[in-house]
Amino acid sequence: MKAAVELTGVGAALGEFEVLRDVTAQVPCGRQTVVIGPNGGGKSTLMHCLLGQLPHTGRITFDPLKPRLGYVPQRPDFDRFLPLTSGEFLALGLARKPVWLGISGGIKKRIDEALELVKAEKLFKKPLGGLSGGETQRILLAAALLTEPDILILDEPATGVDVYGEQLLCELLDGFKDRFTVIMVSHDLATARAHGDWVICLNRRVVAQGPPLDIFQPGILSATFGLHQGLIFGSEQEPPISSPLVGAA
Repeated sequence: MKAAVELTGVGAALGEFEVLRDVTAQVPCGRQTVVIGPNGGGKSTLMHCLLGQLPHTGRITFDPLKPRLGYVPQRPDFDRFLPLTSGEFLALGLARKPVWLGISGGIKKRIDEALELVKAEKLFKKPLGGLSGGETQRILLAAALLTEPDILILDEPATGVDVYGEQLLCELLDGFKDRFTVIMVSHDLATARAHGDWVICLNRRVVAQGPPLDIFQPGILSATFGLHQGLIFGSEQEPPISSPLVGAA
């Protein structure tokens, strides 16, 4: 299995608190990898390390060596009430002149294509402040796609999304298969099981990694989340975990 990302002994701290310890894992190339784990387990911290936004120990190796990274944050990192339409917001990272002077035909075409990919064509002229939570996530996703990423990183993309938005997200994830290497943080085990090709269980360290069928076992989920979480996908008889890296290539 060719890896798009190899993590070897990665550690990270916030102040004096050690968030990640000796994280060793791999992200398969061209597949959807889902990182699951409890709140405070280091999932978002690991994403920030991948993005180069946090210092870390250990080694993170990419293939290609300097990939283009597209990132959709858990929450918008901009003022949603900026006096911009969604199209103008998306043009900010592309245009060489202020967007209030107009958006060129070439840039408009790229934005239209990105909006079509996330099924948000009708949002081009909608003000940022008028977007719902699900619409905001789709605009952020379109912005990430405009970077033409080799690796697309999604940090809890279903946060603040209604039932329709969650269904749409699932459709989009299916559409991304074989288009990008996707790394997605999710607290939703059903989503991870349905859409992940590879799952990394993280609770400050890697508890297990492998295909969903190997990972969604009572013993592994209990070791990751706590005693009772493992009962969701398995019987009350919890098998022992023979290895911390299940299904490792």
